[in-house]
Amino acid sequence: MTLFSAALLLFLVMDPFGNVPVFLAVVAPVAPERRRRVIARELLIALAFLLVFLFAGGSLLAAVGISEATLTVAGGVILFLIALRMLFPPPGGIFPADTEEGGDEPFLVPLAVPLVAGPSALAAVLFIMNSDPERWPEWLAAVVLAWAASGAVLLLSTDLVRVLKRRGLIAIERLMGMVLTAVATKLILTGLADFFGL
Repeated sequence: MTLFSAALLLFLVMDPFGNVPVFLAVVAPVAPERRRRVIARELLIALAFLLVFLFAGGSLLAAVGISEATLTVAGGVILFLIALRMLFPPPGGIFPADTEEGGDEPFLVPLAVPLVAGPSALAAVLFIMNSDPERWPEWLAAVVLAWAASGAVLLLSTDLVRVLKRRGLIAIERLMGMVLTAVATKLILTGLADFFGL
């Protein structure tokens, strides 16, 4: 896996285009002049979670005795389920309970976790780091690049909705889901081949 492919994988898993409507709904009660500041704060919290999992993930895997082949297959299955969700979203959205207006200013949940640094993104970070721990500077760069790209999309969410409209965002999310399906399939096949020694 290269730096670019790792960053692309993480970007797809974070699914910023799919999260735009949810982000806008959650920050709706916040004063317009504070919305971008709130989003930026939540993005920084999400980055902290991602970095903790990046560097502590190896110890976690060693503690529970998970092999690289097992993690590869598990990561592929998780990514495949995420891709299906992107291609065929459930009625009412992915997080319908989080889209209600009103209430206090969001903190940590649901913007930072689970929308940016969700279980799927954390699992992807663990998988990437475990694939070759010696290349941790590259994986760190990949996490930061994917996070920065996702953050740019979410910080510009209001402008994106105005330009792309809802159908445009849905089309981009479907395209990302198709790419992620192919990546997930490759991971599953690679993991199975390693497990059976093929």
